[in-house]
Amino acid sequence: MKFNYYNLGQLQRGQIVEVTLQGNAANVRLMDSSNFQNYKSGRRHHYYGGLARSSPVRLQVPNSGRWYVTVDMQGLRGSVRTSVRTLPSPLPDIRQPALSTVPSLVQDKNKPPEYDFEEREYDVFISHASEDKAEVVRPLATALKAEGLAVWYDEFELKIGDSLRRKIDKGLANSRFGIVVLSKDFIRKGWTNYELDGIITKSMTNEQVVLPIWHNITKKEVVDYSPSLADKLARNTATYTVEEIAIEIAEVINRK
Repeated sequence: MKFNYYNLGQLQRGQIVEVTLQGNAANVRLMDSSNFQNYKSGRRHHYYGGLARSSPVRLQVPNSGRWYVTVDMQGLRGSVRTSVRTLPSPLPDIRQPALSTVPSLVQDKNKPPEYDFEEREYDVFISHASEDKAEVVRPLATALKAEGLAVWYDEFELKIGDSLRRKIDKGLANSRFGIVVLSKDFIRKGWTNYELDGIITKSMTNEQVVLPIWHNITKKEVVDYSPSLADKLARNTATYTVEEIAIEIAEVINRK
C-alpha cells in the first residue's frame, strides 16, 4: 500500500495538526512512533483521524511525544496532494477574577447585621429552581457544607408542615451571602422571583452579597430578565465546576 507520511517530531499535548488535501478524499492518520511502525509493517495499529472528505483536517495531539501523520488512498480512487503543518495549542479558557479578589464581595465575618445584634445563622442562602437541583444545586449545597459553611438549602431546612414563606424569610434574613442559580427554569418560577427580590433588597443595603451562577442560559436571556443581575460578577457552570465554585465562595466568606 502506498502512502505519504510526515515526521512531525516532538509535539506537546494540545497542539493541533492541520492536514490540507487537494484533489480527493483520503485516509488521514495521526499516530505515535510505535503505532506508525506497526502501520508501516501492515500490523494492527491505533490512530486518530479517519476518512477525510473535506479539507483542512485538524487533529489534536492527545499526549506529548513524537508523532507522525500518514495519508493514503486505501479503498479510494484517484490521487490527492497533501500538506501538513502544526498549530499551537488553544489558549486556556478566559477566566474571571477570583471572587476573593473582588473587594465588594468580601465581608467582615464578625460584622453583625445592620438592624439587629444577633450573629447570622447561615453563611449562604441558595435560591434556585427545583429543576436544577440534581445537576447543580444539590451538589453545590453539599460541596459548600463540606467546606464548613452553614447553608440554607430547602432540602436541608424544610420539614413537613413548615411554612415555606416563613422559612424563606428566616433564611434570607439570617444569611450573609445570596447565591442565585439563574436558568431558564428559574426565570419561569414564582417562588424564585420572591427569593430574588429579598436577596436584591438586602444587597442594596450592603447586608448580603449576591453571586449569580449562570446555568444553561445565555447573556441575552439574563439581560432580558434582569439587567442588574447581568452586570454582576458571576460564575457559569459551562466554565467552572461546582467544586471550583464552592471553594471560591468559601474563600470569600472565610476571608477576614
